[in-house]
Amino acid sequence: MKKLRVNSYHDFNAAFKNDVPADYNFAYDFLDAQAASEPDRLALIHVDDAGQRRELSFEFFRAESARLASALSAHGVKKGDRIMLVLYRRVEYWVAMLALARLGALPIPSPSLLTPHDIEFRVNFAHVSCVICEDSITARMESARSKCPDLRLMVQVGTKGDEPPAGWHDYETLKGAGADQFPRTKDTACGDEPMVIFFSSGTTGMPKMVLHTHTYPFGHVVTGAYWHDLEPGDIHLTLSDTGWAKSVWGKFYGQWLAGAVVFVWDFRGKFEPRELLRTLSVHKVTTFCAPPTVYRFLVRENLREFDLSSLRHCTTAGELLNDSVFIDWQKALNLPIFEGYGQTETTLQVATLPFMKPKPGSLGMAMPGWDIVLLNDEDQPCPPGEEGEICIRLKDGETTKGIPGLFIGYLDEPERTAKVVRGGFYHTGDKAWVDEDGYFWFLGRTDDLIKSSGYRIGPFEVESALVSHDAIIEAAVTGVPDPVRGMAVKATVVLAPGFTPGDALTKALQDHVKTVTAPYKYPRIIEYVSELPKTISGKIKRAEIRARDQERMDI
Repeated sequence: MKKLRVNSYHDFNAAFKNDVPADYNFAYDFLDAQAASEPDRLALIHVDDAGQRRELSFEFFRAESARLASALSAHGVKKGDRIMLVLYRRVEYWVAMLALARLGALPIPSPSLLTPHDIEFRVNFAHVSCVICEDSITARMESARSKCPDLRLMVQVGTKGDEPPAGWHDYETLKGAGADQFPRTKDTACGDEPMVIFFSSGTTGMPKMVLHTHTYPFGHVVTGAYWHDLEPGDIHLTLSDTGWAKSVWGKFYGQWLAGAVVFVWDFRGKFEPRELLRTLSVHKVTTFCAPPTVYRFLVRENLREFDLSSLRHCTTAGELLNDSVFIDWQKALNLPIFEGYGQTETTLQVATLPFMKPKPGSLGMAMPGWDIVLLNDEDQPCPPGEEGEICIRLKDGETTKGIPGLFIGYLDEPERTAKVVRGGFYHTGDKAWVDEDGYFWFLGRTDDLIKSSGYRIGPFEVESALVSHDAIIEAAVTGVPDPVRGMAVKATVVLAPGFTPGDALTKALQDHVKTVTAPYKYPRIIEYVSELPKTISGKIKRAEIRARDQERMDI
């Protein structure tokens, strides 16, 4: 797809078109076409935990995915089957995703931190029939296997010279029996047929199965070509585990469609900011995307120690970026950080693009293809400056079809789908307000907003103020019942090394917040903890903090 050369948001919004062919299948229509025209073109650079670098072509992925599709088909995997993938950041993840697209089977990318209980729930809830997982995950899979009656094919990746457990297949042996051609047929899945399932990483309730179709890759054209600002030959690193939708946001479809090379850093163990900076430097990464938490750690390092001259564009998503981190990063590298917003249910909805002026703290503006409206509690549109729920107007007024990148529903849960797809809109459950220029300012999940003394306070505003203080690494802001105010603002914080909890620090933090944001938003209660409760995707579980506080009050 040819990239538009525009100088303004208005021109981009007016000119951009994203027409998806009716019978589109990424494995056949992009990968095979690319491999046929430029078989040796570099597709992916993989650096493992030992620092070993591999460079892999489009022809490699074509042949390997065809072999795996052929082998899985011989073992009974067919169109519509649901396949769990737990593969860290291994090359086999990309091969498996492409192979399953050929088969029309539905991959379920899953995080490596799942416990046996998590595995049992997800396998049974999704009626998973096949698992392809890393050898280090096998023992957990085995613990759950006897309680998962639908499982019939188990494939282990990464066996180091040992036989896999009884009942398991070795990935290389299985794939080696397949043919390097797997032709398309009239029954090949495409277009509006199901392609992939993501379990949501919601901070409340049990996870949901988010279903996307074969039009989904086209939803990431804006992500790669415009938000990541990719040009052919660029080397792009998105820091994400392959168990989440963010991985395909930044390590797959949009990057390849833009002509860029996907860079994969398959580190294991504890995240080390300096090692990431070294990796960016040594491998000459040109564009980079990471959650705000990572940037918060990076700006605490001496960035000038590393040769980051190849790095020309930086983005962030997943949470909101604090102003102080934006300023420190730009001061050190002369690079702004461009924010973006979307969900597992969508692709990029709102973002700041390179030809737009970044407003620190703002998500940016609505992306083309998304008719976004803020609705109030009565489902009426909100004027600029008034907070509302981020909602997407549906093309036909009833279903989510026809918008590339928008999910088609929560699989096997029509009642859950009906709660968010109603009244002609998809309701995201996220609150924001829009300024006079059309920039969106995120407030938080609808359940996270705090009503105190007549004010409505978004947790991010206070969290952003807190982490701009040197003493704070992370903060979670919630409301606690208060007899006078209705709710009082409470901050649960993790301290940086060298700082000690106490009344003096609490007072200093409260005063600091009053100088950074509106004084009425300051936290009247501050709790010091060693870590914040988070989902396995790293999102703060404010609901758990609220529940814990309520339990204390009930005692």
